[in-house]
Amino acid sequence: MPDAPTESPFDLTGRVSLVTGAGRGIGRAIALGLAAAGADVAVSARSADQLDEVCDEVRKLGRQALALPADLADLDALASVFGSVEAEFGNLDILFNNAGTGFRKPLLDITPADWDQVADLNLRSLFFACQHGIRLMEPRGYGRIINTASLTSFLGFAQVSVYGATKGGVAQLTKALAVEFAQSGITVNAIAPGYVFTELTRPRFEDPVTRTWLMSRIPQGRHGEPSDMAGTAVFLASEASAYITGQIVPVDGGWLAA
Repeated sequence: MPDAPTESPFDLTGRVSLVTGAGRGIGRAIALGLAAAGADVAVSARSADQLDEVCDEVRKLGRQALALPADLADLDALASVFGSVEAEFGNLDILFNNAGTGFRKPLLDITPADWDQVADLNLRSLFFACQHGIRLMEPRGYGRIINTASLTSFLGFAQVSVYGATKGGVAQLTKALAVEFAQSGITVNAIAPGYVFTELTRPRFEDPVTRTWLMSRIPQGRHGEPSDMAGTAVFLASEASAYITGQIVPVDGGWLAA
């Protein structure tokens, strides 16, 4: 009988990670999940206070933490974030691109400014974050990039056309980069959260009609919690997923299966 492995393939000890949009909600849960699995964590978002709180929690888990407040839609600020990670840790193993924004608005009311607000952060910034991350990862022959996609990467929803367009783009970018860097030791995947209760989605869940409809669509009969995303993130960041790349993984309580 073969010997049992001495180390867990999910162990991230010694890995350096960067999580964007990490001040609250899904990004915060991902940062803490990676830290709990052993990774050191740099976190970036606009709110310095929220990032400091996340870093305090990471340090309580015994890992190093670095707060990098920035407007990630600003490409100069984005470049500075990656420069700071390299200066502090010397390398980057795991990049989780979670920063994003969105709104509900009829198509005929959307302005160019509305488009730019969402597309600049959700897709343009994410593209160049991947570029920065790969430049750090490729020389070492190792990397894990995980993007936040959406149910709107698969399905059409009314009044979220700009958001859906960007998340469709995230899914296709994930696949393209996975193929381009498949022989470089870098995997590129995405998580597509279902309806997760966060401060941004609270109004949807607090509306009785919308909440009833949402619960009727989710086979598990409950909304997601940010912490529900952490296990999949750790898996995709670890050696356990070494032969998985170019995949969009729904974490949705069964929504897409129904």
